[in-house]
Amino acid sequence: MVRAARRRVGNPASKRSRGIVLHQTPFTPPEDWHEPSETQAEGYRIVVQKPAAGFQHVVTPEEIRRRLARLPEHMLEPLEVVQLSRLTRKQRAYPCYGMQWGQAVYLYPMEADLIEHYTGPPTPAELIEARMYGGCWEQVSRKRWRLRWTQDAIKDFYLNNVLIHEIGHLLDDRNSSTRDRERYAEWFAIHHGYKPTRSDALVRRRRKQSRRHGR
Repeated sequence: MVRAARRRVGNPASKRSRGIVLHQTPFTPPEDWHEPSETQAEGYRIVVQKPAAGFQHVVTPEEIRRRLARLPEHMLEPLEVVQLSRLTRKQRAYPCYGMQWGQAVYLYPMEADLIEHYTGPPTPAELIEARMYGGCWEQVSRKRWRLRWTQDAIKDFYLNNVLIHEIGHLLDDRNSSTRDRERYAEWFAIHHGYKPTRSDALVRRRRKQSRRHGR
């Protein structure tokens, strides 16, 4: 059974961390298991669970459907469930942005104030990623950092990175090692999530400029 998570960074200050290891045993499944259906005539379904106190789901089912509708149909064929998951007390110790397990993709809630707290600095790659989607890293003290999001930025990050990253895991039937699967999913998110939306944004800006100058 393939299981993969959209990672979050280093050392959390009693909040979130990035990590592929979910610290589960064979007797403690990482999520609600959705039994694969033999016939999937109506496509995938979306399940919404109540987030924990102090957390929020940052995207809606409608936004998820609109974003996935932009992918080629064949990429959605294996997908059966997208779940906006709860964040249990146990999961808070090793949470992540999203996860793929079986034929399902799980998206996890964010802190209600959209601020993540850490006890170590981000890596250069993590700085770049946050900048790409509008997140802002701030150093609070010598050993304290935080990653601050706006509502628009975190929606962009979840819809065009986390969600598409997990779809990449779902479609990856060639790689077996964690490292190779993560590389593929990151590539998939850039090429099918980030780049298309940035191209669209550039076209919209150019159209606005053309109208502004009477072209």
